[in-house]
Amino acid sequence: MNFKLLKIWVLFSVMIFAFGCTEQKQPDKPKQAHSSCTEYGYLIAAGGNLTDTSVLHKFMELAGGSDAPVVIITTAATDDELTDAQFYADQEKRFRGYGFTNFSFMHTRDPKEANTKAFVNPLTEARGVWFLGGRQWRLVDAYEGTLVLDQLQKLLDSGGVIGGSSAGASILASFLARGDTQTNTTMMGDHEKGFGFFDNTAIDQHLLAMNRQFDIFEILDAYPGMLGLGLDENTAIVAHGNQFEVIGKSYVAVYDGTFYREVRDKDDWNHKVGEISELPKDSHKFYLLKAGQKYDIYNRRVVQEGDSVLDQ
Repeated sequence: MNFKLLKIWVLFSVMIFAFGCTEQKQPDKPKQAHSSCTEYGYLIAAGGNLTDTSVLHKFMELAGGSDAPVVIITTAATDDELTDAQFYADQEKRFRGYGFTNFSFMHTRDPKEANTKAFVNPLTEARGVWFLGGRQWRLVDAYEGTLVLDQLQKLLDSGGVIGGSSAGASILASFLARGDTQTNTTMMGDHEKGFGFFDNTAIDQHLLAMNRQFDIFEILDAYPGMLGLGLDENTAIVAHGNQFEVIGKSYVAVYDGTFYREVRDKDDWNHKVGEISELPKDSHKFYLLKAGQKYDIYNRRVVQEGDSVLDQ
């Protein structure tokens, strides 16, 4: 064999072998996990301790204005609170102070009662429903599998709005974070199923105020592919069409297996561009979104300007 041809053949063989080894070392890219929320109506999940008027004012706007029929579900509260007339007086004063003029309270501990048409009737007229805070497992015990949940879904399907703060935010997700009946420090307790209006999602609250920003990884490690959202106090997400926007005074933490940051545009120092990088599988890292930023729940990415269903 010609020496020059032999040399070329050997070199070509080495390149093929090296290329083949490189290809084999490349891991298969994991399939993109997805989550979803309401297509027609709106969801508002707030992180608790609401004093920022923008959150409940947004709820009022989406429900149809100050005179729109609204139902306030108080069931997450304690029995002592719910049998205290002052509790309801304070809540009535609070919601009237925000400008609501047409609202009623709803509560039961009995799922049989919650499964009756008479009990559900106020929800058939409502354009908005708000879950007060407390312990989220009480909501599950009272309403899971009842006509109440059926009617809430009908409300969303007709373009209405469902919201809640603290426990009332966590209950909206499919996985119920801090659903243990003994303590709210247990992330995966004896109640793990929420109402599921945010599918394949877990929502934690009081995030930065109570230094909870790493707690949700216990859930996400057990359920890879689940979207984690952490809401700080006085902050909320407004979701519609599988996207949400952050409103309020603080931040929302996103746990989606990526890391997002804003960097200076190399061609225009005064302009920032979003940069997304994938995280290692075992990474316990998250990023924060502030008021005005938007997120695509289904595609798991921060929404850039001009690409939001919330603006339509």
